[in-house]
Formats: sequence, structure tokens, C-alpha cells
Amino acid sequence: MEKRLNEIFPIADIEHNCILSKQGDITIAFSVDLPEIFTGHSEDFETWHQGLIKAIKLLPKNTVFHKQDWFVKNRYKGEVSESDSFLKKRSQEYFNNRPFLDHRCYIMITKRSPARKGSTSLMSNLIRPNIVPPQTLSEVALQEFEDVAGQFQKVLSDVGIVLSRLKDDDLKSHDRRAGLAEKYLFLLDKEDELMVQDIELRDHVKVGNKRCQLFTISGTDSLPSFCGSRINYDKYSTDRTKFSIGFASHLGLLLPCNHIYNQYIIIDDAQQTLKKFEGKRLRLQSLAAYSRENAISRDAVNDFLNEAISQQRLPVKAHFNVLAWSESADEEKDIRNLITSALAQMDAIAKQETIGAPQIFWSGIPGNAADFPANDTFDTFAEQACCFLNLESNYRSDDPRESIRFCDRLTGRPVFVDPYTAPRMKGISSNMGTLVCGTSGGGKSMTVNHMLNSMYEQGAHCVILDIGGSYRGLCDLVGGYYFTYTETNPIRFNPFYIPDGQTLDTEKKESLKSLLVALWKQESESFNRSEYVALSNALTGYYKHLADDSNIFPCFNTFYEYLQNYFIDELKVHRLKDRDFDIDNFLYVLRPFYKSGEFDYLLNAEGKQDLLNQRFTVIEMDNIKEHPVLFSVVTLICMELFISKVRKLAGIRKVFVIDEAWKAIAKPSMAEFTKYGFKTFRKFNGVPIVITQELDDLISSPIIKDAIIANADVKILMDMRKFMNKFDQLQAALGLSEKAKSILLSVNKDNREIFMEIGGQVAKVYKNDLCPHEYFAFTTEGKERVKVLEYAERLGSMEKAIEQMVLERK
Repeated sequence: MEKRLNEIFPIADIEHNCILSKQGDITIAFSVDLPEIFTGHSEDFETWHQGLIKAIKLLPKNTVFHKQDWFVKNRYKGEVSESDSFLKKRSQEYFNNRPFLDHRCYIMITKRSPARKGSTSLMSNLIRPNIVPPQTLSEVALQEFEDVAGQFQKVLSDVGIVLSRLKDDDLKSHDRRAGLAEKYLFLLDKEDELMVQDIELRDHVKVGNKRCQLFTISGTDSLPSFCGSRINYDKYSTDRTKFSIGFASHLGLLLPCNHIYNQYIIIDDAQQTLKKFEGKRLRLQSLAAYSRENAISRDAVNDFLNEAISQQRLPVKAHFNVLAWSESADEEKDIRNLITSALAQMDAIAKQETIGAPQIFWSGIPGNAADFPANDTFDTFAEQACCFLNLESNYRSDDPRESIRFCDRLTGRPVFVDPYTAPRMKGISSNMGTLVCGTSGGGKSMTVNHMLNSMYEQGAHCVILDIGGSYRGLCDLVGGYYFTYTETNPIRFNPFYIPDGQTLDTEKKESLKSLLVALWKQESESFNRSEYVALSNALTGYYKHLADDSNIFPCFNTFYEYLQNYFIDELKVHRLKDRDFDIDNFLYVLRPFYKSGEFDYLLNAEGKQDLLNQRFTVIEMDNIKEHPVLFSVVTLICMELFISKVRKLAGIRKVFVIDEAWKAIAKPSMAEFTKYGFKTFRKFNGVPIVITQELDDLISSPIIKDAIIANADVKILMDMRKFMNKFDQLQAALGLSEKAKSILLSVNKDNREIFMEIGGQVAKVYKNDLCPHEYFAFTTEGKERVKVLEYAERLGSMEKAIEQMVLERK
């Protein structure tokens, strides 16, 4: 027999941000932000568990705690605009429509009407002839209940489970938007969807074309032998570490189908409950002589009473069910197998409800939890009941405008991560220093390429000191400067060139003096005050000379000629002695950098080389890392370039990367620069990044330990399982907690996973999933990189080369 929904619908109204049932029950609802999955440690789960117990113990008698977790299949929507870069368009197309399991969570606290006599399957308002509220609630009762709900919210928020009170607008339905009750009744997959559908409750539950199956944990015979706040997740565990997930996580995000996980904890009068069990114990005692089963039951009841009294346990009634649905009859068996397997992971026995399914489904309506049939609950304590609550949710994204796109490790859904600005605003980190460490082939360069490309697209200036040529593809793609040394085309700079609109300021003068001193003096030689003044005067005079004659091009050659033709006469006028400044020695030592000298190319680049305003600069030092002259000069120029950007480009993010250039860091001047950078660049929106693949580099280098690691609040680490047997040294050097250790050792490079720790507080694993176009732009694989560059030269652009490589792969 058909019934109209409005005749049996249990909700009377929504007022004062509460749901009022027709039986006089009042419900306060919260939306919940749970901790992110795969980020918890055993201690975290215990903290959340104890917080839930404490919160539930705050609730008064005749209260129903109803937690409803929705897990709905969804697809990622990538938005592409005409202004997007080549790689951004391709990546959005690649990730568009990627499936994932969306999660939303609600907690509803229902205060049952005092006039209720209790509810069973036969007393459900679904099958009553009529519903008349026996009484109304007073303002005092409402205020008291709201006070309790506020305390409940505060306790959970303190342990990291954030509750937000749902207001009238969130609870009510609107013209084009479903309310909370409609979403549940019609199993609406999308937040903004509104579609009225028929509900069939005869032999099974069917909503529209969705065929539902209901599985319950509602009896002691189906419960696991043991339960706890967490269980081991074998997929991410190792011989040395156990990876923790929530006890009920297999019924949450790890169950890959459309489903709702309903969790009920009913708080009755504890004294009455214990009195009832005491009576039951006495009855079983009198019958124990007639049956061994009675004796065993008597002992079980006795143990329950002893535990309740001796350990101050709160007796409650509990029920847990999974409501899953699909639109295809062929999927029903697969869903049944998935849920049965998920319950088996918890050591629980699945029971598929058929006869009682309509009443259980009906009491899942938000605000109708007080109507839950008591015969489908079991008696337990709050401590055990809370073990079955889902504690984990999806990864959350930061603001995409200042973030780097990675993916969650469960489904590969794009997640935007801001490792620099947001953590500092929240007090999680204090600086933006970044250490990237991983074995060869672990994905370091691909990850840093991706990060640099993201920050470049957001307007950052990037300077990379590289050994190995890992950034050639990205540099060509964005039209940056790429400096490298070959015999046919040696490396060229022009530190004397000043772009139009700029002048010789103190900083530029000091950097040029440092360069000239490095070319002139050895590290062991002294540099006196008179030589410092002479070089200052020489540079000032040279730029005045350039201003007087616009035909002279600024470079080392013209500076050298100025010293020979003009400055030497000026020194004679001032009668400066050789011991104060030996100009002849200075000119002789610097002669190799002048025309026709051995290094005449190095400081005399032709054209207007405006490195200050060039947003992407790579200095590749592989061929000169052993050269005593070229290496020192290039290192100094690189330092001067970045310091200039830091000081002059206010409000713009600057990124300085040292990739495997350990010989550069080992130099005293560069070591001091690195220390200075990691300590102070944050004040100027600078991001220093150091990359290494050797464990010994981290452990043995005092520069890295004292300057870099201590001031690197962002640590990005790759697969470290090969170091598992000597991981204690690495853990001590990096200052990793036991939580970070267990999460790090779960990283699998075959899944393109990376570990990121921020400020010693946030530790997560992301998947660095790249679209094929990004892969070929960032690849460091020898043959692929050579082929991409060959195609770029032949086809005329890096974009065409990448497109060709993608076509060949297909």
C-alpha cells in the first residue's frame, strides 16, 4: 500500500537551528571536519578516541548520538581558461573526470522527548497510523540542551575534530537545493542536487533507480573479539614500523562504493541500565544449575557490571550500519563482497538486513534517530562503542592560487598544497627553507621541477644552481636563461651591465667588489682597507665614465680599459703607493679575463643581459665543478644575482635552488651565503631549496646539519626504504618524530609518492602524478631528455617537441 511522504514524515519543523520531530524530539546537527586519512599515528588515534569518549559522556540521559558519514563517487572537474599556460591546460585535461570518493560527515545529537516510551521495530513512526506530539519543549530545556551541545563541540574541537553548527538555511530545503533530510531520503549524490524520487520499502529498500543494501553490526554475535582506536594497515607497514588507520576506516574511504556509514550511540539512564542487568544476573544465577549456557551468560553479565562499577564505564546501546547503493543490478554482488570483506578486516561478521531494513533506513533521517528500534542495538560501554566511529576523511586542499598541485595517495585526486604561506599564517612553520632528499631515481628532480613550474606560473622568480642538467626542458619551455659550459659555447655573464632605469647602488657595487677581489686574491691572501677604497673609487669612476660616453658598452673589457687608460693616472695624482693598492699586479692578475685572454668570454657576454628581471635562470655547473677559476666566479655571480633579487623585488616570491651542487656549498663563501639564505630569506619572501641524494651528505656535513636542516621547516623526502636498517641516523639528523618515521617509511616510489613534513607538525604522503606533457617537460631520463631537446631544435619550440613525444608514447 502506497503512502504519501507528508503523512508519515517524522520531522515537524526546523527552528532556532534545530530539527524538531513530530514526537517532540529535538536535534542539533553539526558538519564535521575529520582528520585526513593516512596522517595519524597510534597516539593521535588514542587522542581522538579519548576526546570522543569524553564528549559522549557529557551528553545527558535519553540522548542519541548519530554520526552519519557519506561516501559518494565523484569526479574531479578541471577548469581550463585561455590564459592558462601550456602545461596547466594539459594537466587540467589529464585530471579532468578522474574518479574519487567524496566524503562528508554529520554529527546529530538528539534529545528524546520525555514522553517517549522507547522505540522498537513495531513502534517505528514509519508504520504508526498517525503521529501527534504529546508535548512541546520549553525554552529552558532547549537552552540546557544547546549548552551541552556547545560543550560537546568544544571538547571535540580541542582534539582536532572540528564541528560546525548547521543553521536553519543548511537544514531546510530550498527551491533548488535539498535540505539535510531530503539528501538522505533521496540519496542525493551532489550537494546542490534536488530530485524527488519514489521510495520503495517492500522487499528491499529502493530509492528511485538506486538499489540499496543494508548491512548491520547490531548484535554481540557479529562483533569482533577485540576493538581499539586503531588497527594496522599492512599495505603501508614495514618490518620496523606499523602504519595506523582508524579501526572503522575499512568502512569509510577504504570501501570504494557509494555508501553511508551510520553510527548510533544511545545514552539511556545508566543507573536504570545497571539495575536491569543486575536483575538479569539474578535470574541467570537461579537458572545456572540447569544449563551451562545460563552459567556462562551469568558470568558475562557479572563481568559487565564489575567493569561498569570498578572502572566508571558509561553503559550505552549502540548500532552501526552500512547503507550502500548502485544503479545497476550487476553491481549488487560486487558491493556485497566489498562490504563483507571490509567488515572481515575488522574481524566483524556482516549481517545483511532485509525484514528490519525499512525501519533502520527510516531512523537514519536526520532528526529521527530517537525512533531507532532498540531491538536492533546491543549493550556496550562508550569506550568500545567509540572504536567503531569513522575518524578519517579525505585530504583537504589549500588555496590553488598559492599552492602546488599534488594528488592524494588513495585515489590520485588532485590536491593543492601550500607548503609556504598557509603554514606560516597558522603558526605551523616559521620559515620557508626546504630540504629535498632521496635516492637516485626517486623522483627528486621531477618533484622540484613541478614545484618550480607551479611557483613560476604564480609569478615567482627562480634561480637554480644545478649539476646534472635537470632543468633544461622547463627552462626552454618558459623562455628562461640557461647558462652552461661547453668548449664550443662557453658560459658567459656580464655582471657589469645595469638595466635601463637602474643605477649603481651600494649593493651592486659591493657584489662587483667581491667578484673582483675573488678574481684577484686567493682565499689565504689578505685584503686591506686601502684596496677596498681603491676598488670603490674605480667602480664609481667607471660608471661615471659610461654615463659621459653612451657609446661604451658596459662589460669587463671596457672596465679593464678604463683602469688602464684613466684610473691608473688618477692613482698617480693621489700618489697611492703599491703597498696600498698595486694596480700593476691587479691588471696582470685580471688580464686573462680581458680580450684574447684565457677567460675573455666569461665576463663579457654580448647583449643586454638583464638577469634581475629574468624570472627563470638556470646555471648548470657540471662541466666546471672542478675548475678552480670558473667555478668560483660562477658561484659568486649566482650569489650576487639572487641577493639582488631578494633586495630589489619587493613583494615577489624568489626561489633559490641548489641541486646536488655540494662542492659549491663546501666553499667558505657559499657556505656562509647558504647559512645566511636559510636564516633570512623568509623576511624577503625567499624560498631556499637544497637537494641531495646522499645520506652521508645529511649526516656528515656540519653546514647542512647546522644551517640547512635547522632552518628547513619544509622537508620533502622520497622513498627511504633502502636506508631502513640505518634509518636511526637519518631520523636523528632530520629530527623526525616516530609518527613522521612510520609515514615516511610507507612511501613507495613506484607509485610516485613523496613525503612532506612542515614545521615538524604536519606529515603527509602525496602522489606526484604528472600528465604526460609535464613528464616530458621535466624528465631527467637521459635518452628521453636528449630526444626532447632534439625535437625542440628540429620543430622550433619545446611545446611542439613535447606534443610529439606524447604522440609517440600513445
